[in-house]
Amino acid sequence: MAPPTFAHVIILGIIEDQAAIRDALSEYLAAQPEFTCVLSTASHEEFMERLPDLAEPPTLVLSDIGLPGRSGIEGLAILRHALPMVEVLMLSVYTDAERVFEALRQGAVGYLEKTTPLPLLKEHLLQVAAGGSPMSPSVARHVTRYFRPLPPTPAESLTPREQDIVRGIEDGLSYKLIADRLHVSLDTVRSHIRQVYRKLHVNSKAEIMVRRQRPLLFW
Repeated sequence: MAPPTFAHVIILGIIEDQAAIRDALSEYLAAQPEFTCVLSTASHEEFMERLPDLAEPPTLVLSDIGLPGRSGIEGLAILRHALPMVEVLMLSVYTDAERVFEALRQGAVGYLEKTTPLPLLKEHLLQVAAGGSPMSPSVARHVTRYFRPLPPTPAESLTPREQDIVRGIEDGLSYKLIADRLHVSLDTVRSHIRQVYRKLHVNSKAEIMVRRQRPLLFW
């Protein structure tokens, strides 16, 4: 299938702290006729500081997550508040479920691995400009697992203590803080967590936390 064509050049911004990667991204994408790169910085703070000086702000931002100072995920809300129409595509070495779901919750339109080849990255950026939400395969697996229909788990299958553990996770508490809240040992919390994972067919705290946003709850 031929890539989408655009009547206007896509105005691009890049946030990446590693100079070699940042230079490679900006040089490659700036050389493509579909893009003009108006801002490329090593941190989110620098990006926001220089943003008001631009004659034309970016409509699409490619952002790393592991940045010095404010992380790419922490900066998403700030960036989207400053540029309500901007699309932000995350590019990261991290593909764990917790970071993926948090980035998407904060408004990222897609999430790619940093090892994505430049020609493929260009295609993904064009997909974003055309209304798509590209994701690397390892990232997409987390998302499809979340939306996949699961075997129903009756409420009584979680014990009252296990439900207390789940509430602690939903409140954003660490295992240590859950143990303190419930006046039990850390090992006891971990034992209950293993049972919760097994009963709810999940593999991480992040998958438990996002379930509260689903239309059907399993406890």
